Amino acid sequence: MYEATMVGLIMALAWTLEKMGGTSMTMRPLVVSPLIGLALGDLQTGLLAGASLELVFMGAMQIGAAVPPDVIVGAGLGTAFAIMSGKGIETAIALALPISILAQSIKVALFIVRSWFMDFAMKLAATANIRGLHALNFAGLALQSGMYFLVGFTAVLLGASAVTSFVDSIPQVIMDGLKVAGGMIPAVGFALLLQPMMTGRSVIYFLIGFVLFAYLNLPIMAITIIGMGVAFVVAYENQSAAAPAATADEGEGLFDE
Repeated sequence: MYEATMVGLIMALAWTLEKMGGTSMTMRPLVVSPLIGLALGDLQTGLLAGASLELVFMGAMQIGAAVPPDVIVGAGLGTAFAIMSGKGIETAIALALPISILAQSIKVALFIVRSWFMDFAMKLAATANIRGLHALNFAGLALQSGMYFLVGFTAVLLGASAVTSFVDSIPQVIMDGLKVAGGMIPAVGFALLLQPMMTGRSVIYFLIGFVLFAYLNLPIMAITIIGMGVAFVVAYENQSAAAPAATADEGEGLFDE
């Protein structure tokens, strides 16, 4: 009961702080998994699972009406089951993706329910009922936070023993395969992140970073600092080039008058 309650509360709190804190990133695996690990008495596994799952879900961002696999549920329950089964982060990675995809369907159903709020919100706006709009906004937040609590609480309360038995029954050859797949999944996360970024203008920076890491053996921190310097130079040069062009356009306008 304690484990189920704590997992549900952490997942609900992560979502609440994310929305009330102006996209504070509290819903990311780097935050959710360590908190789950701390609550369940295994902070080390929580930290390792959070770092691994962050790579998996790095490109999972909700943009517009697109609903990606649910990061909170995947990270929270994946980490919880990994700790409770004692099988480590390989289990967290193996369970996080299917759990997050299932939660994605639940989230879409909740969004359909929340869409009913729109007509009521229009009526409140027509009468300038600001208090009512605030209350309706918080009601939607409470509804979704409650969903995360119920999903986390129910899954851990009813599924812990079942998941533990299921994990124990997996043959070793399958677990070895999951370890290999777990090493590949972060690469898929990076690929999803790079896909919208790999344009003709930016691909050269990716190649430079690859050369610095693969052939010059520079550490990630050094490459990050170099990347920040290059970004600053490029932004400064673009700004400097735009200033004379804007001045020239203003001068032509004065001449025309």
